[in-house]
Amino acid sequence: MRHYDLPPLAQLEAFEAAARSLSFTKAADELSLTQSAISRQIKALEEHFEFPLFRRLHRALALTEEGQTLYQSVSELLGQLHDVAGRLRKRPEPRTVVVTTTPGFAGIWLIPRLAGFTAVHRDVDVRISAQNEFANLSREGVDVAVRYHTREGVGEEAELLFGEVIFPVCSPKLTRDPARPLKKPEDLRHHTLLHMESSAATVLQSWPMWLRALKLEGLAPAGTLHFSAYDQLIQAAVAGQGVALGRSPLIDTLLRDRRLVAPFRQTLASPRSYFLIQSAAASRKPEVQAFVAWLHREAHADAEAAARQPVDPDAKSTRAPDSAPADGARARARGSGGSKGRALA
Repeated sequence: MRHYDLPPLAQLEAFEAAARSLSFTKAADELSLTQSAISRQIKALEEHFEFPLFRRLHRALALTEEGQTLYQSVSELLGQLHDVAGRLRKRPEPRTVVVTTTPGFAGIWLIPRLAGFTAVHRDVDVRISAQNEFANLSREGVDVAVRYHTREGVGEEAELLFGEVIFPVCSPKLTRDPARPLKKPEDLRHHTLLHMESSAATVLQSWPMWLRALKLEGLAPAGTLHFSAYDQLIQAAVAGQGVALGRSPLIDTLLRDRRLVAPFRQTLASPRSYFLIQSAAASRKPEVQAFVAWLHREAHADAEAAARQPVDPDAKSTRAPDSAPADGARARARGSGGSKGRALA
């Protein structure tokens, strides 16, 4: 048994259109039907109610009293149904944060901790574009850029996220090999050095730069491996495939987890830092502001964790040749000598 004794919705729609326009022809045009189809729908509806709804006049159409009463109710109910359907169809606009940054920053620092943001902001879709080229924020629809550059290279509107210190790192197992000691920088000749492919952005992270700063230009390693992406290079270091130049604070979590260790005291302050740049529209998007605030909190937490580490009185920090000191770079050297190395605990 049907719960409601009602005619089909199509008949009610045909009646409402015809009653509103007082024309079967106009109703047919509105509903993309033929005039005969509208006539059949109205006839079926009149048979359902067992009374006429229209008075057919000469070249005119008029509602009967019953038809007028039905029209008022059907028009109101169809309008309400239309409004409800519209509200249900209107899904909230997706809240997105589009981020562009380098593959190294994305793969080593940002992505491993991103769950901390998405767990709190479940309705925000974070989209990461990892590339070394600078994106045009407005033209490419990017909300936030984290750029690795000098202060002069990014402009005054950029916010400093953190600076950078460079020093050798490796898997702990490399420091335990008595046949290949790794107690002082000169011992690098026993090991494979992991290199980034040369570019303007990587020249200050290169082994030649680091060795020249320590007056070890002539050192010949046991082997070399080259990588086009920094996160790949660090994965190779964790796997024990050689010694990499670690970039703190990008790798600080790996040091704290002892997946990497810093076998030497010597460090090199980079003239580059990580800067945060927002698009012109970012200030009007609460989800972007929440993401920016989260980035600053994460960077601050890293700095606090580093500050809690005991200072090594024998540590030596060197500035990259012919460069200015890095903005916000940590002056404290990391690691210590010894065959086992030391992680940032």
